[in-house]
This record gives sequence, structure tokens and C-alpha cells, in this order.
Amino acid sequence: MAEPTPKKKTSPGEFVRQVRSEMSKVVWPTREETVRTAIFVFIMVVILSLFFLGVDSLFGWVVETLLELI
Repeated sequence: MAEPTPKKKTSPGEFVRQVRSEMSKVVWPTREETVRTAIFVFIMVVILSLFFLGVDSLFGWVVETLLELI
């Protein structure tokens, strides 16, 4: 088996240059996109909360009904 080559250490200055280079490639969302996404997430949280409330209530009712039979 070939031995792995040791990684070269990066100087702090080179690290900062690499971070700046990568950050310049980031495409940041507009304010409108951020607001639209936040509203969508809020709506999905409400819908899923109601769904899981219904499922939990149904299971609770089933368990209570089964326990009354004992």
C-alpha cells in the first residue's frame, strides 16, 4: 500500500485569501427571496403541526378505547 502524502500546512494569510475567494462565489438571496422562503416555512410548520396534532389525537383516542376494554 502506498503511504498517504502528508498535507501541507496553510498559513493564516493563505487561509484568509482562500476564505475570501470562496465567499466571493456565494450567491446571497435577495430580501424578497428570504421573506418568501420564511413565509413558506411558517406555513409548512403550521400545516405539519396541525397534521401531527390530528395523528396524536387519533392515536390517543385509540389507546384510550383499547384500555377501556381491559
